[in-house]
Amino acid sequence: MRLLIDANILLDVLQKREPHDRDSALIWKLCETEQAEGYVSVLSFADLVYVMRKELDPQAIEDVQHKLALIFRFADLTASDITHAGEMKWEDFEDAVQAATAERIHADHIITRNVRDFKRSKVVAFTPAEYLARI
Repeated sequence: MRLLIDANILLDVLQKREPHDRDSALIWKLCETEQAEGYVSVLSFADLVYVMRKELDPQAIEDVQHKLALIFRFADLTASDITHAGEMKWEDFEDAVQAATAERIHADHIITRNVRDFKRSKVVAFTPAEYLARI
């Protein structure tokens, strides 16, 4: 199963955001143990660094990137993702970029806590809890 992991799932674990961190950590574990193929958009990594900017110095950013790369594959952001996202005409352009990336990498699902933001996505989105209940 190929999953595109949204930034909020990464942040749940990295920032120990209760009560979400438990289910999000289980998604990480699925990817780490290769029970699922986890992808993270480079856009999500940039968002993560922005949100955590007060907690991360340049060395910590490098460490987080290295640790994530051990578990997840990074999906590059392409010009076609941007074009496709614009054609979607969603209110939230960043979510449209995520959906476009998920389509391009042939993800089976998007894992996010903001499922409602992806209701128009061709790739079905689930919260961690919803996805874990399905497997």
